[in-house]
Amino acid sequence: MKRTGALIAACAAALAAAPLAGASFLVARSASHVTLRIRGTHALVGYRSGGRLRHAELWGAIDARAPRGGVPQVAFRRVYGVGPARGGACRPYDGPSLPLLVAACTGPDGSFWALQSWQRLLPNYGGTHAPFELHLSHWRGALPRLQVWEDWVYGGRFQHLFGRLTYGGRGVHGFHSSSRGNPLDGYGRNLYIDTLDSRYGPGWHRDNGFLAHGPGGTFCYGLYPHGRHPSGRGSAYRLTVSGPGVTPIVRWTAPAPGRFDRRLDARLNSLERSLGDPKCRHG
Repeated sequence: MKRTGALIAACAAALAAAPLAGASFLVARSASHVTLRIRGTHALVGYRSGGRLRHAELWGAIDARAPRGGVPQVAFRRVYGVGPARGGACRPYDGPSLPLLVAACTGPDGSFWALQSWQRLLPNYGGTHAPFELHLSHWRGALPRLQVWEDWVYGGRFQHLFGRLTYGGRGVHGFHSSSRGNPLDGYGRNLYIDTLDSRYGPGWHRDNGFLAHGPGGTFCYGLYPHGRHPSGRGSAYRLTVSGPGVTPIVRWTAPAPGRFDRRLDARLNSLERSLGDPKCRHG
């Protein structure tokens, strides 16, 4: 059986000028009227929450470090306030296309800043309701790379996904996680799978979340019943994950693989074996 992880527990943003380990920074939940401006090397995020106009100023991090035990991942410093922040501007964004985009700017130094919003913490096994999280990222070069392949397991009885998450040619992974697959350091990443028009109902529903494995950033997930829950088999699937460090959220979407093809499955099993992940079933 594939190992699957629970969703990452929600973390509250502290109102202090201190570094935060983890992914693209969670600025706020359920925010509206969002704006983004860049002042030098600082991002000024404006938004409305709880009936009040608020702002956050973030700085001090870009891109991501390759996984290295004992060395913290890059993290923003930040400070929150009530009311508008002054200064800054948003130069036209000319970076790569991003999913879930709310706002993006090119900084004075040519680096990119982006705000993305997504329902990261949808409940497993059919969830459709969760707060939207507003995430900020800052980077210069290529985005994280999310590669996904679809095949079958158990002789074609169930559909299956496998792949890898890399950044700068190296696997994205952590060094410590809970028994349920939740990252316990700033390097680990959970991927979230949504299924379209499945037994959970019409439209997109969350099926599960699972951990990228070290050292290659590999992962695998079977669309078979999990305990008392039905198979999440649908007409299409999407995977969403926060990039390493303070890089953007990336997403993959594709139609389901369809009817079992034994020859294609054999080739894909060979490809999966070549990724070298002992935690994944082949065939």
